[in-house]
Amino acid sequence: MVVADAFFDNSSFVAVVGGGPAGLLAAQRLAEAGRKVHVFEAQATVGRKFLVAGHGGFNLSNAEELARFASRYGAEAGRFADLLSHFSPAELRAWAADLGIATFVGTSGRIFPEAAHKPADLLRAWLTRLRELGVELHTRHRWLGFAGPTGIRLVDETDGPEAHREFVLEPAATVLALGGASWAKTGSNGAWVPILQELGVPVTAFAPANCGAEVAWSPFFQAKIGRAPLKNIGLRVNDGPAVRGEIMLTEYGLEGTPVYALTPQLRAALASGSPAVLHLNLKPDLPAPALLAKLQQRRPGASLPDFLRKSLNLAPQVPTLLREVQPNVAALDSAALAALLAAVPIVATGLRPLDEAISTAGGIAFAALDEHLMLRQRPGTFVAGEMLDWEAPTGGYLLQGCFSTGAWAAKGVLAWQAAR
Repeated sequence: MVVADAFFDNSSFVAVVGGGPAGLLAAQRLAEAGRKVHVFEAQATVGRKFLVAGHGGFNLSNAEELARFASRYGAEAGRFADLLSHFSPAELRAWAADLGIATFVGTSGRIFPEAAHKPADLLRAWLTRLRELGVELHTRHRWLGFAGPTGIRLVDETDGPEAHREFVLEPAATVLALGGASWAKTGSNGAWVPILQELGVPVTAFAPANCGAEVAWSPFFQAKIGRAPLKNIGLRVNDGPAVRGEIMLTEYGLEGTPVYALTPQLRAALASGSPAVLHLNLKPDLPAPALLAKLQQRRPGASLPDFLRKSLNLAPQVPTLLREVQPNVAALDSAALAALLAAVPIVATGLRPLDEAISTAGGIAFAALDEHLMLRQRPGTFVAGEMLDWEAPTGGYLLQGCFSTGAWAAKGVLAWQAAR
């Protein structure tokens, strides 16, 4: 083991471990405050999950009013109200604009870069800014844990003369931003958990969030439907509130924004052993009396699939779905059919695996941290991003949460150093 004094000029730098959005923003804020910053990233490049997240539409944040925005973080809404006040969606847009990346607010309220800008463009501009600020990036440097009261252990996994050299650094402060446990191929694999637990830090077990729901479809349904969308629907778990949007019927079950938004409720129902029933409203904009009136216009002997398509403009896969949950659907009277169309019961048997999830629930309990996101067991070590125990739906809330916690951790480092 080498103590790396020969490789780093002095011990006045701040170490940021993890090159995702939380870590990079913390590094930027610290560098702007005059701190020397070294960023260590285990992968060959930084921002991998950031780029992957942009493949399906580069949703940076949301223009929602801040109180409602904070409510998206569930049990941590109060805490995120403070975090968002420190680095808000408006400040994120200003930050992007300062990098030369203009943004706009879509009809859904989501904030996107303008069409000319891809995720790689923003990351490239960001890295240029970090270099201008003097931030040093060390890729293929994996964090191994702690050393003594203030040190950190790393291994250099580059192919150069220092390949596989393990060394210890003694930074003035450390920001850990190692991610959650979804999309392991991007480096977000949760390998840090046992290291923190050995230190005595309480870590809530990771669980999939913003992921698909598994359904035990019949072989006939799987073969006939495959993957098919259902647009403009409402979805709820048991008797909970409905979420509007579009879902995808898949071979394994359901996916799509409404399903992702309901992951916490599904996870809780599955964990309790109670049935996790998704109720699908196929005509959420049609009041119950109007739906019943339309169904009562069906002539005796008329084909149900044709009638549903012509009268209610329902997708061709709907009759197959209805037969899947109600084999005698063709024999239902108008009232029973109306009730079914407004609440098609779909039993979720599980959630998709952790590595397929867009994000994770679980992580370091906030009780293990002070108000600056500093570990109580290890003064001078701060935590940001998906390492923390919070979750939020898609729609800009995930990235904003990472950015805001990164900015807050940087502020915490500065406050802690000023108080010493």
